[in-house]
Amino acid sequence: MRFAVASKDGKEINQHFGHVERFLIYEVEGDRVELIEEREVEKYCRFDPDHPLRSHTLKGTAEVLAGCRAVVCSMIGEAPRIELERLGVEPFVVEGDIVTTLKDLARVL
Repeated sequence: MRFAVASKDGKEINQHFGHVERFLIYEVEGDRVELIEEREVEKYCRFDPDHPLRSHTLKGTAEVLAGCRAVVCSMIGEAPRIELERLGVEPFVVEGDIVTTLKDLARVL
């Protein structure tokens, strides 16, 4: 199962969804958690007077996260959460060690 993780340091889930410029993509199988790649995205939280809801950015992010079961971040706003769910990406808000958290999530999904 693949997860997209928002992390500033590659060790902890500690980044807000809207501040991410790259997601760490992990493959989880049983007790094995492996970082397989990084995927760049356009930062969601930035001022854009022509597109205040930034739905085009969310769509692009969801496309980049194709194949991931979920996105895991320390915080996410209501509008992006709803849009990601609509686009088929399940968001989880949690903080902590990446490996431990992903193992726990994989057990319940």
